[in-house]
Amino acid sequence: MATRLQFENNCEIGVFSKLTNAYCLVAIGGSENFYSTFESELADHIPVVKTSIAGSRIVGRLCAGNKKGLLLPHTTTDQELQHLRNSLPDGVVVQRIEERLSALGNCIACNDHVALTHTDLDRETEDLIADVLGVEVFRQTIAGNILVGSYCTFSNRGGLVHPHTSIEDLDELSTLLQVPLVAGTVNRGSEVIAAGIVVNDWTAFCGSDTTATELSVIESVFKLREAQPTAIVDEMRKSLIDTYV
Repeated sequence: MATRLQFENNCEIGVFSKLTNAYCLVAIGGSENFYSTFESELADHIPVVKTSIAGSRIVGRLCAGNKKGLLLPHTTTDQELQHLRNSLPDGVVVQRIEERLSALGNCIACNDHVALTHTDLDRETEDLIADVLGVEVFRQTIAGNILVGSYCTFSNRGGLVHPHTSIEDLDELSTLLQVPLVAGTVNRGSEVIAAGIVVNDWTAFCGSDTTATELSVIESVFKLREAQPTAIVDEMRKSLIDTYV
């Protein structure tokens, strides 16, 4: 299921939160309602952590991460770094990186296997993304936009990209990511997909302006109707058993 909500009357909820299969980060200081919506949906499965990054509430735009790791900009304070290391599961590597394009969430889009990145990221940053997040890295644009992290969102099950993405680009991206992709919008026609939605393999949260049509596209491409954490674990277990038998 996808849940609609807003952060202090702002529907760009992907700016103020970051969701993966292992943890959820939520901006500090928002209304209690924003935090509790995430907590009620997620707390049984993954930690929901209130934080700031570099003293700012735009946590979703400043960091990039998946279930294996979390990358933070060099402006992150020592206290914030320590707080995140203490709050996230032991298996998650939390790393601060020296990169002049410090809004990492705008420059990197990833799931647990693949990352798409801004074409101008440093080579060292690319290596760190591969190491910390355990992903294959591809430099890409989305519908001509270099801020790939802003104009697409994808999980391990599907993805939503900028509405002007051509069929050829959709096919190419879908092949790279190995998940089905759909060109679409959130928040009543917004092209900045990642600002309006956060998603993992079993749930999604999107801005309260998102229309019923947009919502049904989201639930369909991310396969949320059949996805429950337990179902995914069972599916993984089955495939593991199959490979051993």
